Amino acid sequence: MNFFKHFALGLRSYWKAIAFIRTHKLYWYLPIPAVLMLLIYYVGSLFATWQAGWSDEQGCLECTNMNETIWFLLKMLLSISIGLILMKFAKYIVVVILSPMLSIISQVVEKKLTSNEYPFSLQQTLHDVKRGLRIAMRNIMWEYVFFLLILVVSAVGWDEVHKSPFFYLTFAIGFFYYGFSFIDYVNERRRLDIDQSIHFIRNHRGLAVAIGSIYSVFILVPVDLGKMVDFTGFLEHPFETLGTVSFQFLLWMLASVAPILTIVAATIAMDDLVDLSKNIYADNKDFELKGYKSDIEQSM
Repeated sequence: MNFFKHFALGLRSYWKAIAFIRTHKLYWYLPIPAVLMLLIYYVGSLFATWQAGWSDEQGCLECTNMNETIWFLLKMLLSISIGLILMKFAKYIVVVILSPMLSIISQVVEKKLTSNEYPFSLQQTLHDVKRGLRIAMRNIMWEYVFFLLILVVSAVGWDEVHKSPFFYLTFAIGFFYYGFSFIDYVNERRRLDIDQSIHFIRNHRGLAVAIGSIYSVFILVPVDLGKMVDFTGFLEHPFETLGTVSFQFLLWMLASVAPILTIVAATIAMDDLVDLSKNIYADNKDFELKGYKSDIEQSM
């Protein structure tokens, strides 16, 4: 029952986040993650297709011994692996690279909601980046493990893996871990260590899934920048061209909104859930540590 309650809380927080961004004029943040995400995906696609441009004359036909053959295969495997990692986990990579900015935005949202203030500290910023990287790497590892297990089960029971009902669990698992990454920004300011944050989010899976699901939907389909700026067929097929350009622009806008909207929604949801005004680690708070720890233990 708590799962659905927290799931509904996460969905409602997105509606509140839209109004919050509009009211407090946070628009200028929006294009930054979109450009970064597209750049990462583009680099990934270059790596993934790098070996496709190699002809037989440039490839193994020139391999005269075993060492050259092994080196050729290693280059091919490396290019494919890097490409898949960049394209598959672009959402994670964007969150890691943008972690300082997302942390600041989360603090801005919390300040406007509760008047909490957190002074800038380079040491704390570096700590946040390191923590964000550890969380992201942990989430990538576990999501990959679950993905392989589901893939094996689906491959054993079904001729076509994607037709297995278990295969769709990979999306739900991804939603959970994406939401985890955004909620952890708030947990870090509550001074929960990684293990405590893991415990908290496991007890509020519905919230993590809701936060991660909307984020994933917004950036599920990569934008084709070439089609977004291609007006070559406008004179012959004006409506079709405008429709394609508009659709790609909409995808780009959704991609640009996703990380910013999600961090705002996650912060609002956490405030509704645990009342961030009670955080004694904010500069303007003077609560008893013992009482605060009691509140944390109850929320976990």
